[in-house]
Amino acid sequence: MKKQTLLAATLLALLHFGVQAQPVVKDGALADAAGRTVYTFDKDAPNKSNCAGGCLAAWPAFVAKPGAAAAGNFGLIDAGGGKQWTVNGKPLYFFAGDAKPGDRNGDGNGGVWHIVSPTAAK
Repeated sequence: MKKQTLLAATLLALLHFGVQAQPVVKDGALADAAGRTVYTFDKDAPNKSNCAGGCLAAWPAFVAKPGAAAAGNFGLIDAGGGKQWTVNGKPLYFFAGDAKPGDRNGDGNGGVWHIVSPTAAK
C-alpha cells in the first residue's frame, strides 16, 4: 500500500508542478527554472525520501524530466516511477502552500523543512 500511495502522490505532483529541469539558484535560494522555491526535509535519509502519502501531498517531490542526468552536487533518486532531484544527497521538494514563484512559506515548517542555500548547490 505504501508504494501505491507514493506513486499516487508522485503522479499528483507531476500534474500540479510538472516535470522539471535541474534546479537553479534564484534570489538566494535553490529553485526550479520557474523560480519556485525547493526544500529539503530533515527526516530524509541520504539519497532516500521519507516523505510519503499526506506528506507528498503537502510537499510534492521535485521530479526530473525523463533523461535528466545527475551533475555536480545534483543527483537523482527513484520516486514512484520517476526520478526526484537531490542536492548533496538530500531529496528536493516543493511546498504546496507556495502560491507563486519566490514564495518561501515552507521554510522552517515543523522545524524540519528548509530552503536550500546557494552554497549547497556549488
